[in-house]
Amino acid sequence: MKSKHFSRALVALGFVLCSFAGVVAAQPTDPLPSWNDGKVKQAIITFVNKTTKSGSPDFVPREQRIATFDNDGTLWAEKPVYFQLLYAIDKVRQQAPRHPEWKAKEPFASILKGDSRKALAGGKPALMQLLAATHTGMSGDEFRQSVKQWLATARHPETHKHYTEMVYQPMLELLNYLRSNGYKTFIVSGGGIDFLRAFAEKTYGIPPEQVVGSSLKAKFELRDGKPVIIKLPEVNLIDDKAGKPVGIYQHIGRRPVFAAGNSDGDFEMLLWTTSGPGPRFGLLLHHTDAGREWAYDKDSPVGRLDQALSAAPRHGWTVIDMKKDWKTIFPWGNRSSAPTQ
Repeated sequence: MKSKHFSRALVALGFVLCSFAGVVAAQPTDPLPSWNDGKVKQAIITFVNKTTKSGSPDFVPREQRIATFDNDGTLWAEKPVYFQLLYAIDKVRQQAPRHPEWKAKEPFASILKGDSRKALAGGKPALMQLLAATHTGMSGDEFRQSVKQWLATARHPETHKHYTEMVYQPMLELLNYLRSNGYKTFIVSGGGIDFLRAFAEKTYGIPPEQVVGSSLKAKFELRDGKPVIIKLPEVNLIDDKAGKPVGIYQHIGRRPVFAAGNSDGDFEMLLWTTSGPGPRFGLLLHHTDAGREWAYDKDSPVGRLDQALSAAPRHGWTVIDMKKDWKTIFPWGNRSSAPTQ
């Protein structure tokens, strides 16, 4: 009799365990594990669910699922200054032996003296001189290789990490989550399109044809009998502020239904995206974490955020509070935990 009761107990226990295992197995995997549970995370998941579920009144056909992301300060860090500018400064120092005249010519003289702030005090003209000297006169392939070599060796001045390690883990998860639900992800950045295309696919999973950025004019020519594209010192598009919707129109040809940015330079892209018909999502990253990253907004010379933050409630944009909404910042941890040298 005891044996029979024991057998029944084992069967019952097995049933309970199998049922529990089934419940555990049925639990959905968290698509955004580096995001704290809260309104921001739930808003993103709700939007993706309702726009991708067949039969939903907010269903968005796959071909219309376009998501655009700013890069500097949105997908990777942007302090102390934009990383592309640091590349240009390093290239000036590298090329200086071939240009002795730079010792007496701004903005190069100040850069060679280690005073980058003074070098950039000349504003846009100084910046254009810097870009012309370091980004033009070479083929597109030569420039791409130069950027790749720099990224492989250069280190962030504070964290001493490679710049491609300064990406935001929560945003990498968001990119993957959107793509797994049929969204096509694009970079729409004020940074140089050729600079971004050198690393975007490996770093973000975003191929070159899905990168929109500021660009210089170019021309086709034969060099040593071989066809090449040569970068010219003439502006083609400044993909910032009002230039972002123009870049989207010219390169993508569809209005996004999802857009993410972090500064006033993204205001027009967010406005263009969320003003369209049907379900729309505007996402704004507010840098609030001085301990794990940097805290800045309206008073910052890099990634200034004032107009867009004030307009967010009016336009229904979702604002990420980095300190509150993200469990971790970088794939390797946080700035405060980075090794010092």
